[in-house]
Amino acid sequence: MTVGLIPGSFDPFHNGHLEVVERAAQIFDEIVVAAIRNPQKSEALFALEERRDMIAASLVHLDNVRIVSISTLLVNVARDVKATAIVKGLRAVSDFESELQMAQMNRSLSGVETLFLPSSSHHSFISSKLIREVARYGGDVTPFVPASVAKRLAEKFSGGGQ
Repeated sequence: MTVGLIPGSFDPFHNGHLEVVERAAQIFDEIVVAAIRNPQKSEALFALEERRDMIAASLVHLDNVRIVSISTLLVNVARDVKATAIVKGLRAVSDFESELQMAQMNRSLSGVETLFLPSSSHHSFISSKLIREVARYGGDVTPFVPASVAKRLAEKFSGGGQ
């Protein structure tokens, strides 16, 4: 059985993430989406549990996907879920440099390979950081995120979730 592990902070999960998961779900028998708290990024907008809920709602149409939350080395999770490969989406050449270093480190630590999936051009400009900024200032993010995520962002920035 092949298992693809897709890690990310997913704060929030957006259509670029969705595309990578959907494409990987066609390649692997099982996909494990791992929501992670990235200490190199600023304070998270959504708690890990909220992110898991949004991811689950966004991926309900895929029957070979499960979601986990992690706060350990990715290679430990890869071992625990018996990942065949780590799957990372690439939006631009600038993503490749840091992702390559992480892939090499992960392979060196665990032997697990990383596969890169380039995003479609209509998703290449989407990032969680930009989604948060647009939503914070009242912009319409519905074209860029699944409906469940748009709803949570609206609640968060209308004062209902702060």
